[in-house]
Formats: sequence, C-alpha cells, structure tokens
Amino acid sequence: MTTLDQLKAAKAACPALLRATTEQKNQALSAMADALLHHEADILLANQKDMAAARGTVSEVMLDRLRLDPSRIDGMVEGIRQVAALPDPVGRVLETIERPNGLHIEKTAVPMGVVAIVYESRPNVTSDAAALALKSGNVCVLRGGKEAFATANAITNALREGLAAAGLPQDCVSMLQDTSRDSVNVLMKAVGLVDLLIPRGGPGLINACVQNALVPCIQTGTGICHIYVDESADQDMALNIIENAKASRPSVCNAAEVLLVHRKIAAEFLPKLRFRLERDRVRRGLQPVELRCDRRAAAVLDGMVAGPRDFDTEFLDYILAVAVVDSVDAAIDHIAAHSTGHSEAIVTESEENARLFTSLVDSAAVYVNASTRFTDGGEFGLGCEMGISTQKLHARGPMGLRELTSYKYIIRGNGQIR
Repeated sequence: MTTLDQLKAAKAACPALLRATTEQKNQALSAMADALLHHEADILLANQKDMAAARGTVSEVMLDRLRLDPSRIDGMVEGIRQVAALPDPVGRVLETIERPNGLHIEKTAVPMGVVAIVYESRPNVTSDAAALALKSGNVCVLRGGKEAFATANAITNALREGLAAAGLPQDCVSMLQDTSRDSVNVLMKAVGLVDLLIPRGGPGLINACVQNALVPCIQTGTGICHIYVDESADQDMALNIIENAKASRPSVCNAAEVLLVHRKIAAEFLPKLRFRLERDRVRRGLQPVELRCDRRAAAVLDGMVAGPRDFDTEFLDYILAVAVVDSVDAAIDHIAAHSTGHSEAIVTESEENARLFTSLVDSAAVYVNASTRFTDGGEFGLGCEMGISTQKLHARGPMGLRELTSYKYIIRGNGQIR
C-alpha cells in the first residue's frame, strides 16, 4: 500500500473506534500487550538485524536507544497495561454552562481522529504511541526511522494482531512502509486525512514538520536542559542530581546538557563535580562525562574550553557544558537565551530563589531539587507518553491521554430559538 492508501484506511477505521466502549478499548490494549509477549522472539530477532545494520554508523549512546532486550519489552508491555488502567479521557465533561434561556451546554472531550507520529530510533515509541492513541479514541499512524524499521514493524504487527483478536480494525494502528522523506511529506500535507502530526526526533525533523506541515503539528522533544546550582545548594544533593540528569541515560531528551554554577561556590564545587563525573565514574567502571567549560569555569578546572555552539547543543552524549554565573537572575537570563523550553532545574535551599526560578523560567517542566530525568509520561503518572511538547498551545510537557483529545460543545434544549 502507498502512504496515501494507508492514511485512507486509517481514516476509515475512525468510526469503529469512536463506537468502542472503554471496556472494549481496554480489552484491545490487554490483547495488544499479550501479543507483544507472544511475539517477543520475533521482535528481538528484528531488533538484532537493526542493531547489526546500525553498528559502526551511529554512536554507542544512540545504539542504546535502538536496543531492545526482554526487560525493555516487559517495560513496553507494562506501559500498555498502565494505559489500560487509566481513566478514559473521552466523553469527560470539562465544563457545564446553564444559560438563562434553559440551554444546557457541556464542553466535552473528544478524540482528535487520526494521529500520525514521526519518530526515529526508539522502538518503545511504537507501543507507547499506539496504546495512548487507542485509549484516547484515536487511530494511530506510525512512521518510524529506517534505523529501527524492522523492529518497529515487528512490534506493529504484534499490536495489530492484538487489535484483531479484540474485534477492532487492525488499521487502528498502522506502520508506514515507506521510510523515505516522501512519506513524511505526504503526512505533512494530508489535510482531511491526518488530524494531528507529532514529530519525535532531532531538531531537523521537528523543524521540518513545524515549518512545512499543512496539518496541525505539535513541536516536541529537543531538550537543551539546564541545571543551576545556587550558592545555598546542598552540594552533595547537587552532585547526585547532576550525575543522574546527565549520565543515567544521556541519549534522551530530558538529560541535562548545561550546568550553571553560582560564582560564590564555583571554586569549591567545580572540582567536586569533575571528580564525581570523571575519576569517580572511571573507578566505578562507568563512562566519564566530558566537561566543556566557559572561561570562568575553565579557570577553576583548567579544563576544556567550550566552543561557540556548546551552550546551544543537545549533545545526547556524555558531554556537559558548564558555566559560572553571578546570581539566580543571571542563571534565568542564560536559560532564556539558550533553552529549548523542555526542562530546567534549580538546586537550592533558598525558598525565595526557588520561587523566582519557577516563576521566571519559561519551560514545560521546572524542577526544584530534583533531576530533569523525571520529565516523562510514566514518571508523571500518565502511563506513558506520546512525546514532550515544548510549545504552549494545546499541550505542554509530557503528552498523555488528555493531551490527545480535543473538545466539542454539546447543547441540549427544549425548543429554544434565537
């Protein structure tokens, strides 16, 4: 089937999903989870093929994004089951208005329709997106990257088998077979067939969709995430947060890329930081983190001086840009100049500085004394996520079930005329 044919089939599946009850959707999700487990060997074999083709062409960090093992498949299955356990967002009455003329007006949550997701090398996005779309009453069209195509296709085939077993059209979830740019161009221009386009990937993909799409598009993902260590910070806490935010999984969008340190503690804190992220990680058999320092931080550490683009780069690797700032206000200004609006954190014991930081930093998630790695649908109690929206209209932050609905007004009367 061509991309256009697949989109037409997806649109045709919408009425059946609109008619499905919450119980039917949950039964389908359960069957999809069971099918993933049943086809685990097939999925892992497909993943081995993708890994073999990618090895030597991408970094080890990016290979980790692509890799599946039984525990990660278990995580995908658990994600689907968590979505099934969440309340159904469809039909939720958001607001009720009683008019003096007797009209009863309900603002009611409804599905978007056909939701298309363009993503790259993370296979778990396949099952996360399908589960969220189905529970929120949306038909899901997936366009994965060529690096993970065999894996994503195997996952999709299992999910479609589960749908059929539950009596829903298989086209409620489909994977585009064309991984060229042509298929993305079709999605961007498919007015009347695609109701929402969600790109997940690097800046090039996201910007191309946001700038060129004729269908509604949500900007997601790119994460130049900052941590600011205030002069009053508990320094041991700060070191724990920084290591977790940078090194627990550096290839994801909620990993920290920039560290800002107050000048009053820089001479004391930065040597501790270098020991923790370099020598101590080597001692523990872990990959050390390379520090790229502005002039003031380099003067303390006698380290590598940051390049002109290092504070505007999503490294997705064991690299951290480090700068010294004069105040919480200077940290806020730096973030405003360099952030992508994803996630930022302050480590401080000052309630006033925490209040100032959370009030003035304009990002989707703003943390006080916690790692940016929590910006995630599962960690926020949403089951899993469709992506992290870095825009302000319609959805912001982790996109769960409610963010995949729109609304309409249902008005009941008894013969009123205007």
